[in-house]
Amino acid sequence: MLFDTSYTSKDYIKESSAMVGTPFSFFERLKMGGIGSSRLIIEELSPKLQPKNMESFAINYANIELRPKGIIIHFTNKLDRYSWIIPHYRLVVYSTQTLSIHSNGNFIQFRKNKNYTDNKKFIHKMTGLKNKFLNLGYYDA
Repeated sequence: MLFDTSYTSKDYIKESSAMVGTPFSFFERLKMGGIGSSRLIIEELSPKLQPKNMESFAINYANIELRPKGIIIHFTNKLDRYSWIIPHYRLVVYSTQTLSIHSNGNFIQFRKNKNYTDNKKFIHKMTGLKNKFLNLGYYDA
């Protein structure tokens, strides 16, 4: 579910808490070694995720926030900030020529460059948290 989070919204806070849980506590964040990725360069967005005033020539960045029951991808366009909420049971991650995150027929592709290599440990943490949450014992975490 996509939200415009340029300004604080009660609907976003309520929906994000219901879908992916409340944010981790300070001590849980320390124990996990952080819950947010550094910035990733967006290569492509699915048509349903693109804002109406999206600039195609500008470099857009995103970051990923871990939550107990899912992730939130935050990205910007001009001065607006958008947040895409994805529960673990709908999260699919592909690593081909680009890093691609899919959910409900929508996707976001990230460029594999230095920013991606800096985030490899975080992506491994994200998939491990998903497997632990879904109790998928047949994958290596």
